[in-house]
Amino acid sequence: MNKTPLSSRVLIWLVAVITILPFLLALLTSFKTQMELFQGVFTLPGSLNIKNYVTAWQQGHFNVYFLNSVLVVIPVVICSLFLGILAGFGFAWLKVPGKRVIAAMFALGMVLPSEAFIIPLYHELRWMGLTNTYLALIIPQIALSLPFTTLMIASAFQQVPKELVEAAVMDGASRVKILWGLLVPAIGQTLSTLALLLFIWTWNEFLMPLILVNKDELRTLPIGMMLFQNRNTIDIPVLMAGAMIVILPLMAVFLIFQRKFISGVTEGAVK
Repeated sequence: MNKTPLSSRVLIWLVAVITILPFLLALLTSFKTQMELFQGVFTLPGSLNIKNYVTAWQQGHFNVYFLNSVLVVIPVVICSLFLGILAGFGFAWLKVPGKRVIAAMFALGMVLPSEAFIIPLYHELRWMGLTNTYLALIIPQIALSLPFTTLMIASAFQQVPKELVEAAVMDGASRVKILWGLLVPAIGQTLSTLALLLFIWTWNEFLMPLILVNKDELRTLPIGMMLFQNRNTIDIPVLMAGAMIVILPLMAVFLIFQRKFISGVTEGAVK
């Protein structure tokens, strides 16, 4: 096996440093005092003081925003995967009338920006009495996640050898048993990748919580960070601590599931 050329390795490390450096600077700044910040951006903090995090957590109401984000993310991920599995099974193995038309509509739903339908969506949810509720944050996110989830799961189902499914049918297995006992375990890596992507997308969603909810007790972390930044434009270390509260859960989840994420992304290409 040929070794990677030195120039390529240098370029990779350079890109990695440029990518990671802003995050490291923000992390270091979150532990500094105002005086330490004035000494220079690249100076190390005197100690790992969590006072800035406590201030952001309490004064910025990040405890409420964090809980709201969790209460929104978990149902979105679970419901999107469940519905995506059912729809993907239909697309991959069942004769669905108008399958190509539905797939084209799903593809359109993947590329249509939220700004194009946020106003009619707001009026529809308002007519249904769902604005300023958790359902206003959960239901639209599930609907937006379904096109990508369905098509990706359907593609993964189609990569399962047909011989396995035919053998299960010959043994008299029902569709439910074939789906949950054979197909779903076979695409575990894809489902893990989807779960991670849905978690990241929902956690970072900004426009819908901004428009559909105006009660402070229902806002999620991205909106809370924006409001906290508007109220605290001077205390940069506290602002960076608030930003880390938003970012660190994403980093932790990705680091935990990074192997499954990478294998899930490359699984289709390898097959």
